[in-house]
Amino acid sequence: MAHALIFLIILGGCGDSEWHVPPFDSTGELVVATVNGPTTFFEDSQGNYAGLEYDLISLFAQKLGMKAKFVVYADREQIINALIHHKVHLAAAGLTIGESVLKFGPSYLGVKPQLVYNTSGQKPDDLGKLSGKRIAYISDPGLSTLIDTLKAKYPSIAFGEMKSTSSDELLSAVSEGTADYAIAYSNQVDIAEHYYPNIATAFDIGEALSLAWAFPRNANQDLLQKVQEFFDGAEKDGTLPRFVDRYYGHIYRLDQSDIVSFLGRMDGRLDALRPYFEEAEAVTGIDWRLLAALAYQESHWDEHATSPTGVRGMMMLTSDTADRLNVSDRLDPRQSILAGARYLAMLKEALPPGIREPDKTWFALAAYNIGTAHLEDAMALAKKLRHNPNSWVDLKDALPLLSQPQYFGAVKHGFARGGEAVVMVSSIRNYYDILEKYKPPYVPVFNTKF
Repeated sequence: MAHALIFLIILGGCGDSEWHVPPFDSTGELVVATVNGPTTFFEDSQGNYAGLEYDLISLFAQKLGMKAKFVVYADREQIINALIHHKVHLAAAGLTIGESVLKFGPSYLGVKPQLVYNTSGQKPDDLGKLSGKRIAYISDPGLSTLIDTLKAKYPSIAFGEMKSTSSDELLSAVSEGTADYAIAYSNQVDIAEHYYPNIATAFDIGEALSLAWAFPRNANQDLLQKVQEFFDGAEKDGTLPRFVDRYYGHIYRLDQSDIVSFLGRMDGRLDALRPYFEEAEAVTGIDWRLLAALAYQESHWDEHATSPTGVRGMMMLTSDTADRLNVSDRLDPRQSILAGARYLAMLKEALPPGIREPDKTWFALAAYNIGTAHLEDAMALAKKLRHNPNSWVDLKDALPLLSQPQYFGAVKHGFARGGEAVVMVSSIRNYYDILEKYKPPYVPVFNTKF
């Protein structure tokens, strides 16, 4: 059942008005407080809303047959105030469970508080050695007790709360040197390290915490019960792991040197090739930045690249694929990019209709690496193991098994280096994330002359 989205931004405080949200399920509208950021709720490069919280709430509202109304607040203090005064039904804002005036739903992701530092300086190994330094953080229910404890134990450290909901803003302050250090959650750091390669985790601080939706203390009991049932079902049917994989399943593949090298070429070599990638998007409809990420993974944007197995060029085409796509010169970057894009589009088109995006793209990228025959073997193997063959979360567990005798002997096309395909897809997803942040989408130029 389709549902509508109403989007409202609140930039200031919550105000003095005494309005309250209508009781749950009385209007068919679920009002949800959230924050803008890469781990919660954001607008992607195509103008679509995304984020783990957005995906979860949207599905939850759909199952209830309700509309989801997202209210974006400027900081978490406003969210807590909105919950207390019943201005929203719940908050899905990357909040951690902790001592609070709020009630929390079931945990859906574990995180660890971490000290983040700028790698241009020495990596700290003890908070006790940071006297006189500035450590920034963003207030959160689960973090409050830890921060109070640290302030009492280390009075010579300047702990400063950042009045923001943006973990990106917090961690960019460390990257730019406006904050000496930051305390942030591991999921936030994992993503930010791809955009700011000069930040890193020094060490974990305190105990692991859990993300959960937040509710007023006297929240509607029927709503709480439906939330519990939703998460129980999402965990059981694999929906929750798939959503988590969409945002976090690929972020551990690149190290700092990979990211530095990529960023170094992004504003040099890529700019010269960009017209070809944009032309390829115009032909295939595939985001030029995804194609650029694929090309970087294949050749590091080197049109003369050649592998020991004979694949060549920017998109590392085999001679058979090049002939099939009428490529006369695999080392010509324009021909290679256009052919590689068309080939990826063909692979996507050939996939079973039950595979949904973004999984369809990850499946096609895996097939680009190992071929459709081995991909089909992995899907059959996943099904045999009682996994979902149309889910990337399950398929990326089955693919590496194709290199093990007890498994490849039982599939149609035999041995394959399926683990390499998983690594390839993860790396491309990382490169694509970076390009989405730093490079604008392709905007077609229409000729209005008659």
